[in-house]
Amino acid sequence: MPPAPTTPRTTSGRRDAEATKAAILRAARHFLAHHAHADITLKAVAERAGVSAPLILKYFGNKEALFARVMSFETDADALLDAPLDQLGRHMVRHVLTSQRDRGVDPILRIVFAPFHGEQGDILRANFRTQVSQRLTERLTGPDAPLRAELATSILLGLGVMYGIARGTQVRSTTVEEIVDRCAPAVQAQLTPS
Repeated sequence: MPPAPTTPRTTSGRRDAEATKAAILRAARHFLAHHAHADITLKAVAERAGVSAPLILKYFGNKEALFARVMSFETDADALLDAPLDQLGRHMVRHVLTSQRDRGVDPILRIVFAPFHGEQGDILRANFRTQVSQRLTERLTGPDAPLRAELATSILLGLGVMYGIARGTQVRSTTVEEIVDRCAPAVQAQLTPS
């Protein structure tokens, strides 16, 4: 059963509206990572978020508008790429792990489920290419920047799969900093090759 809702219910105002929207988006991401788009209902998203389905409609308009937001990697890419280039590998590995450990959400892992989402999967792929791979490529210098960006991202996706989907016991029982120490050099080698 889904975890208890985290949406504030007792106070009013903008802070609660933003927290409620965030809870709805988290719930929708969860379902997008576990179910085909066509099988996801607003009722299920609402239950997981601890809100009513009409509230989702109030904030997002309809299911398609909600999932258009969920299929965007823009905000996630902002956080994932928020470090100087010479420290980006460490930052990216740490961000993928702490996002999963602390919030149960991987910033980029939902791309793995694109094949299960039909036409929406094509949207996920296009968004991923422009909002993650291309943005990372634009930060790189030297030869083969697009290839290196995709290779760095593939390392992160593999780590995310092992941690969040395969639930590797060794990876999950090792400290984040130890995993960062072990994996970040491989990511950084693609970002700033010698």
